[in-house]
Amino acid sequence: MPQAHLTLDPSFRIAPVNRRLFGSFVEHMGRCVYTGIYEPGHPAADDNGFRTDVLELTREMGVSVVRYPGGNFVSGYRWEDGVGPDRPSRLDLAWRQIETNAFGLNEFMTWTRAAGVEPMMAVNLGTRGIQEACDLLEYANHPSGTQWSDLRVKHGVTNPYGIKLWCLGNEMDGPWQIGHKSAHEYGRLANETAKAMRLVDPDIELVLCGSSNSGMPTFGAWEATVLEHAYDAVDYLSLHNYYEENGDLPGFLCSAVDMDRYISAIVATADHIGAKLRRKKKINLSFDEWNVWYQSRFTGRERSPFQETPELIEDTFTAADAVVVGDFLITLLRHADRVSIACQAQLANIIAPIRTKPGGPAWRQTIFHPFALTARHARGTVLRVEPFGPLLETKRYGEAPALSAVATVDGSQVALFAVNRSPDQDLDLTARLPAAVRPVSASVIAAGDDPHRVEALPQPLTVQADGDRLTARLPAASWTMILAECENLLDHNKL
Repeated sequence: MPQAHLTLDPSFRIAPVNRRLFGSFVEHMGRCVYTGIYEPGHPAADDNGFRTDVLELTREMGVSVVRYPGGNFVSGYRWEDGVGPDRPSRLDLAWRQIETNAFGLNEFMTWTRAAGVEPMMAVNLGTRGIQEACDLLEYANHPSGTQWSDLRVKHGVTNPYGIKLWCLGNEMDGPWQIGHKSAHEYGRLANETAKAMRLVDPDIELVLCGSSNSGMPTFGAWEATVLEHAYDAVDYLSLHNYYEENGDLPGFLCSAVDMDRYISAIVATADHIGAKLRRKKKINLSFDEWNVWYQSRFTGRERSPFQETPELIEDTFTAADAVVVGDFLITLLRHADRVSIACQAQLANIIAPIRTKPGGPAWRQTIFHPFALTARHARGTVLRVEPFGPLLETKRYGEAPALSAVATVDGSQVALFAVNRSPDQDLDLTARLPAAVRPVSASVIAAGDDPHRVEALPQPLTVQADGDRLTARLPAASWTMILAECENLLDHNKL
């Protein structure tokens, strides 16, 4: 039986667990908004038209931040259409939809408060620019006494929203993006927009567009160029990436290897530009679109007729998908010293952990469970565990560790998250702690026997304790969470 070992030592700190790592994404695309989070007339709708069943699942999932309103949608969006009593219907060129604008900024902010999440707004730097971004910020965050803030008050919102997180456009490196720009064009526009927005509200945090994915031909060069323009004006650089199986299960189970390399490459690029500009400031990362997405099944909508609320990329997820999503969360935690924000795309229906039927029920997909358990139990400080074990050979990524793991500690409470990436071999894991340890509970999602089944609930896993060691057998192709207590971790001198 293959064996793996790791050590939990509270001296090996990475960073505090940032709750913003457990974010999601709501875009005006398909059925994410309409019949997803918002469906007036639904039996579970509240007085605002919000589906309370989806709100309950959002809270259960532990979502902390929600990015809005896009995505590709934002690059053609006029935010003024979604506020006030008169809401014009528009053509959405990004997804070839008819956007009614029945749901807009004020509805979204009311929804975030009901859901208990922090808003993350994106501004349109595709078809619009500096003035429109400042107008939106003034409407949202200025108290009163100006045209746009008084308009918000007129719309029934007396107090400013105080939105902190703002994205400077979306995927502006992509030729598919409405208003696509070169790195120099976007870098200059983002820098000037950021400076102007900070004059409206100095307390905001700004996210600069990085590459749309690590396979872009301009990857790396794009980041370097836009950061040279806007390094001093922004706080974060965005990353986006999606993964799918494509008939290669062993490679797919190792997808987080690519995510890890992607993050490391962007950190190196950002730090290179910081050194070149002689800045002490560090640019942190916002991985604000990530998930499993079977893009090969989505042929696009370039010639589709315009329609309201079409069903788009409503992928049904499998047990293997849940394992990979759990591994992505491990990777994000392992980079918690530089990845400050992360948003799984999207929340409802669109490649989502939550699915709904118009007029009918809402339900959890397989990928819901590792997210919800990690968001609930990853607390305190992230520890670097440096697992040692067998290696796997993959066509996609070359040699990859069979075991992926990370731990968090909060007082005496320990949470160990682990993935056995081997598609066909169990793995005996031994974890050593600083003192005697007591297992509390353990949950596993195992995909090995039937990786493509579409129901995969967490199951109990047997964990043994022997002094300062925990041992468990991790099934093939599985995600595991082990909760334990180790009293010596209360020694705050080590933390």
